[in-house]
Amino acid sequence: MFDQFYGFEGRPFQLTPDPAFYFESVTHRKALSYLGYGLAQGEGFVVITGEVGAGKSTLVSHLMATIDPARLTAACVVTSALDGEEIVHVVAQAFGLPVAGHDKASALGAIEGFLHAEARAGRRCLLIVDEAQNLSVDAIEELRMLSNFQLGSHPLLQTLLLGQPEFRTTLLESDQLEQLRQRVIATHHLTAMQVREVQPYIEHRLNCVGWKGNPGFDHRVFAEIHEATGGIPRRINQIVNRLLLLGAVEQRSLIDLQMLAEVLAELDEDGARALVSPRETAAEAAPGVPAAQVAAAPVHHAEALDAKAAIALIETALAERDSQIDELQHAVLELAARAEREKEVPAGSGNDPLIAALQEQLEQSAAHAARLEARLDEQERTLRHTLTMLIEWFEGGEGHRQAA
Repeated sequence: MFDQFYGFEGRPFQLTPDPAFYFESVTHRKALSYLGYGLAQGEGFVVITGEVGAGKSTLVSHLMATIDPARLTAACVVTSALDGEEIVHVVAQAFGLPVAGHDKASALGAIEGFLHAEARAGRRCLLIVDEAQNLSVDAIEELRMLSNFQLGSHPLLQTLLLGQPEFRTTLLESDQLEQLRQRVIATHHLTAMQVREVQPYIEHRLNCVGWKGNPGFDHRVFAEIHEATGGIPRRINQIVNRLLLLGAVEQRSLIDLQMLAEVLAELDEDGARALVSPRETAAEAAPGVPAAQVAAAPVHHAEALDAKAAIALIETALAERDSQIDELQHAVLELAARAEREKEVPAGSGNDPLIAALQEQLEQSAAHAARLEARLDEQERTLRHTLTMLIEWFEGGEGHRQAA
């Protein structure tokens, strides 16, 4: 209804994933960089987690739309509670493989034969498992076993696991998943959008359907929408859908705070608006935690850092280095001043040995200061280089995407 009233070419805020509406927020840009890096490796597991409605499926759909199907064969599984034997049959079906009977051995044989045929044809195979938090540990272990298929030393299957936050907890804490953790190439947790991203997000989706500025938005609406949704994209879609419907019914050309209050009250009354959970609030308060890490830092290490945390750590180290230099310089200057005072004492006063000792101590301190500063300079160069690489990695994701 409202699409006709406002002259839209489609529905801009549908709740189902659509890569045509992909919006690259800060957290989605990071995730896409990790996905690109992971796919470039051609093996192991890539893990993307996030709250319901955070945009995991839309992100992957967008990535798949950019990949040449002549080079990559992808299959998607949306899981319910599957055990180890069931997941094998579901994977076979996802790749379009007919399996006679229901025995696991036949399904595994069909999958292995298919993967070998694809490899000989020059195509890589990717399995995308959505809603991975529904899988049993046995099913997850079966997915790991599928990653063992090889042609010579060449791995035949790579797996992308998408799940809600509880899947990340399972992956980190289960004693039975240590071998899978060792095969995780990259992982990222999608956090909520920042408040400053809500307006560009809404306008981006409107522009995708031919928005010409009607309706307009009171600029205060965007911050209130973020407050009401916690920055979760699907919840934003839910509210803006209702705002546009109300605007069409009342023939409004401006979406204002009063309309938003009315929509939120209606959603609360019919129970359609979910409250922001404590863990989302915590993620918004500390958007760098939990963080993403690559294979060089195993996924099960609790101390693994993301870009912001790593950069903060490096800057702290540099600040401590500067503080150490300042303290050392101050000590050297104080020692030098003391030595000068002692020189003013007349010769033969009995202080000559003390003056000599102070001068020797001053020379030793100066030499020690020179060595320390050289070592600190080397540390600074290393830290600066690491910082530069981190910034280029996290902010320049295009190259990694092309590598995939």
